[in-house]
Amino acid sequence: QVQLVESGGGLVQAGGSLRLSCAASGRTFSSYAMGWFRQTPGKEREFVATISWSGGSTYYADSVKGRFTISRDNAKNTVYLQMNSLKPEDTAVYYCAADPSGVGTYYLLSSGKVGPTWDYWGQGTQVTVSS
Repeated sequence: QVQLVESGGGLVQAGGSLRLSCAASGRTFSSYAMGWFRQTPGKEREFVATISWSGGSTYYADSVKGRFTISRDNAKNTVYLQMNSLKPEDTAVYYCAADPSGVGTYYLLSSGKVGPTWDYWGQGTQVTVSS
């Protein structure tokens, strides 16, 4: 069992930066792929970025590529999302998730949908970008 707790959200002006953190409990964190997703009211949860268990592979949604960076520190059981050049359209609740199977990213890239292998989710943290 893995528990995920996000932090670092808040209110920021357009063009500003925030760093989200996701602290994980459990000894198996380092073997899981991790991802960040976001959701706004009335819309489906969407993919933002994912990172492989080793940190060697990262993937980004086109909407955040070049502005956001996902990273992880397996010694600290934590995954991060550095968000720069924020835009009002980045406003959402951001969730981190863990994928024990490791195939969640491939499902995302091939189908454009959040697949069923993201077994563990945090409670979310609100990011609001003002114009």
